[in-house]
Amino acid sequence: MKNTHLNILDDIEQIRSLDPDNMYNRIFDFPEQMEAALKTALAWEVTPDDFPDVKNIIVIGMGGSAIGGDLVRAYLNSRLLVPFQICRDYNLPEYVDDETLVIASSYSGNTEETLSALDDALQRKAMIAALSTGGLLKDVADLNDIPLVLLPPGLQPRAALGYSFVPILIFLEKIGLIKGVQKDVEIAIRRLKELREKYIEDTPALSNPAKRMAQRMHGKIAVIYGGPGWTGVVALRWKGQICENSKNMAFSNLFPEVCHNELVGWSEPIKAHAAHLMVVMLRDMDDHAKVRKRMNIVKDVIERLEVEVVDIHSMGDSPLERMFSLIQLGDFTSYYLAILNGVDPTPVALIESLKKALLDGNL
Repeated sequence: MKNTHLNILDDIEQIRSLDPDNMYNRIFDFPEQMEAALKTALAWEVTPDDFPDVKNIIVIGMGGSAIGGDLVRAYLNSRLLVPFQICRDYNLPEYVDDETLVIASSYSGNTEETLSALDDALQRKAMIAALSTGGLLKDVADLNDIPLVLLPPGLQPRAALGYSFVPILIFLEKIGLIKGVQKDVEIAIRRLKELREKYIEDTPALSNPAKRMAQRMHGKIAVIYGGPGWTGVVALRWKGQICENSKNMAFSNLFPEVCHNELVGWSEPIKAHAAHLMVVMLRDMDDHAKVRKRMNIVKDVIERLEVEVVDIHSMGDSPLERMFSLIQLGDFTSYYLAILNGVDPTPVALIESLKKALLDGNL
């Protein structure tokens, strides 16, 4: 361990100096955000009569606004009786029609891909609901009588996961497509309040799992692997948080797909880069036995190349508790990795530059 440099994680004053916009509190207060999101969602005045005979569901969104839909889809995979897809595009799939439920999710309300897909949904006379803090999405919703849940402003979309996840879940319960999810959310909130105590900034790195994970990841490209269900989506969340919060390159993929192409990349030539790579495998008690076996074999293959592999096991009784336990650890890890990288975890300057270039036409 590079003690001199890494001791910054035990220096609260230095940590806070790198975090002027207080991303730490956004991550720490995530259970309270889920509570607020649940209250907001329960007040949403929608009924099954407003969305009759739904044959399929599409959530349209990008980045942090889309990941909530991803998690809902993965979480409900074994409970929902209609197809559910996420659309990260300007246009909707061709099958969308007046029996499709389209949920537009844009925290800012101004995401151009989402607004374009929303216009496509209107043209196809789809059933539509929306989530946003305002912006053009609110204007479109007001003009077309689209049920809209207004979210509180002032967050980065990736730091508003509670608001992009809980309202969609509760909405689907309100319109009669699922049952019992409110209780699931309440139990998960209680578990997250307990688990976060292990990751607080006052806990020294020696006994703080998130700080230790950040130390192991520091100076490396992270490859995050999950399974074919919700752990695969959580791997995507880890990747996004490491890229945006930590300003650190990361990649994600899922089993068993890894074994059918990416595995060959873990061959002898990669050994020359071993010191700059790290693999995280997200595991859950419900992983298919053959998925577990594949993960164990691939772990052995990678470790023979002298690349570090870390297993992270979910915690909790219910799938929702376990899913968010992994998300919470990933979020705290990305925060502490930002500190080790000496960067402010909040700004995403390159994304803002891209948006400006798109507007200016300077590509």
